[in-house]
Amino acid sequence: MASADRRCRAAVLGSPIAHSLSPVLHRAAYAELGLTHWTYDRFEMVEDGLAAFMAGLDPTWAGLSLTMPLKRAVIPLLDSVSATAASVEAVNTVVLTEDGRRTGDNTDIPGMVAALRERGVEKVESAAVLGAGATASSALAALSKICAGPVTAYVRSPERAREMRGWGERLGVDVRTADWAEAGRALSAPLVVATTPAGTTDSLAAAVPERPGTLFDVLYDPWPTRLAADWAARGGAVVGGLDLLVHQAVLQVEQMTGRAPAPLPAMRLAGEAALAGR
Repeated sequence: MASADRRCRAAVLGSPIAHSLSPVLHRAAYAELGLTHWTYDRFEMVEDGLAAFMAGLDPTWAGLSLTMPLKRAVIPLLDSVSATAASVEAVNTVVLTEDGRRTGDNTDIPGMVAALRERGVEKVESAAVLGAGATASSALAALSKICAGPVTAYVRSPERAREMRGWGERLGVDVRTADWAEAGRALSAPLVVATTPAGTTDSLAAAVPERPGTLFDVLYDPWPTRLAADWAARGGAVVGGLDLLVHQAVLQVEQMTGRAPAPLPAMRLAGEAALAGR
C-alpha cells in the first residue's frame, strides 16, 4: 500500500492497450477520493519488455494493472502471489508496497463473483461456459464459489476440453465438456458465462430459450453483443463486461491506494460515458 499523501503512480500494461478503459475507471476513482496527485497511465507492453519496465519503477509507483499477454509472464518477477492468482496462474494486479515488495493478485475472479452478486446471483445449481481461454479459467474459479453442481464447457477441440477438465480438477469444479457445435444447448443453463471473442456467439442468439436465466458476457465493446441483446429481449438477466471491469477495478483501486470502499458508481458512470463516446 502506498501512502496517499504523496504523489503516486499506477498504470495498465498489455498489448494491445489503446482500447483499455482502465485509465478512465482508475482516474474517476482518484477524483472521487480526492487523490489529486495520483496518476494512472497505459503502456503498450509485451512479455519481453516487462522485466526491464518493472526494474525501472521508482518509489512513486503504487501498482500495476496487467492484461494480456502479461498475466502469467509477470509471476516470476514478483515476491509473492495470492492464492487466488495462483489458482489460475494469472496475475492482473501488482501492488508495490512501501518496503519495495511486489505482490500479485487476481481481481478478475472476485470481480466476477461481485458482478453476479450485484444482479442477485448468489448460488446456482449448474452453469455453462462458452470458450476455453484464459478468461474461461477465471470463470471456473468464480463458479467454484457459487455453483453447487456441474459446469459444462463448450469448446472447439479435444485439447481445449482436456485443459478445461484439468482446471476443473484443480479448482474443485465438476467440469464436463461438450463440442462447440452443441453450444446452443448451453443457453438452457441457469447461468451462462460467455468468454469468447467478439462475434463468436452471434450465431447462438437464435437459440435463446423462451425463459432464459442469467447471461454473463465478458465483452464490453461492442456492446451489447447480439446474444446479450436477444437474451435481454426475452427477459433474461444480463451481466456485461463493463460490470466485470468495474468490479475488478474497484478491488485494484482499494489495494493500490489503501482507500476503501472505492467509488463504484462514479467508476461505472465514467466507463459508460467512455464507451458511449466511442
